[in-house]
Formats: sequence, C-alpha cells, structure tokens
Amino acid sequence: MTNNNQQLPMLKWLNQHNITLQDLIDTALEMYVPHPGIETPQQAAKILEEELLTALSDPNIATLITAAFHAQEDAEKGLIPGLSIEYFMGKPGLVADELFGIAIATYIAGAKGMFEFVRFDQAKPGILKKLGPLTNDPIGALIAGAASNMYTQAIKNKTNV
Repeated sequence: MTNNNQQLPMLKWLNQHNITLQDLIDTALEMYVPHPGIETPQQAAKILEEELLTALSDPNIATLITAAFHAQEDAEKGLIPGLSIEYFMGKPGLVADELFGIAIATYIAGAKGMFEFVRFDQAKPGILKKLGPLTNDPIGALIAGAASNMYTQAIKNKTNV
C-alpha cells in the first residue's frame, strides 16, 4: 500500500474506527475462490486492494458507510426513536443494516455484488465478526462489491490474454 492510499479520506476514517485496508483484504481472502486470472491469493489481494481503494474513493460509499456507523452509535445509546436497545441487539432485529448492505453492494457491483454480499453476510468472516449489528453489513457489502469486481476483472483479463 502506497502513502497516497493512506491519505485517502475514507481509509483514514476507517482506520480511526479500527478497520484497516489489510483487514478488508484479509476478510475478502477468507471467502476467496480461485478463478481463471486470479489463481492465487496474492493475485486476488492485488486486485482487491485496487477495487477497495476505488470504492473507498467514492463519496456515495463513504456517505452510506459513515451513516451506518453513526446509526450504530446512536442505537447503542438508545437515541433512535422507537428502537429500544433490547430490540436493537435482539434476533431477529432490524433490516436497516441489510438495506445499507444491499445499497452498497449493488452500487459497487450490481447483481453480482448482491450475490457476493449474501455470501459474506451469511459467513461473517474476518473483521465482520468484530463489528456491530448496523456496521457489519455495510463493511461486508463494501468487501463483497470489491470481491465481485475482482472476479469480473479477472475474467476480462483472462479473455484479453
């Protein structure tokens, strides 16, 4: 990772929330499946970094992710009208986290991103296990969208060889 990448405002923001670019890449690699064009985890990590940095450069993604984190903080403090802490922490609970995730995954990678989001949402690999109920899905969707684009990029690169 270059210094320019470390200056990316959303990456700095995530670092302040104890989420590094390496955490995102490592989480994606837990769900990695070799495909033509990305046969190794090292190849996947390189493309994932590129795709994640592209997504994190987008102010729309930054807005949705920061909104989810602010909602998480407000919910933990009991500040969301009509949402008790018991309901917030209960199962089944809210679907707002899923809606954040759906919006992010679809925005980044369309229907393919949604497919990946479902895989990540069900498995909750890596950093997703450590995040709260309203934040794990948006971060999972970010990773899933980037992973989906990684596979798409690999297919394009393989057919152009």
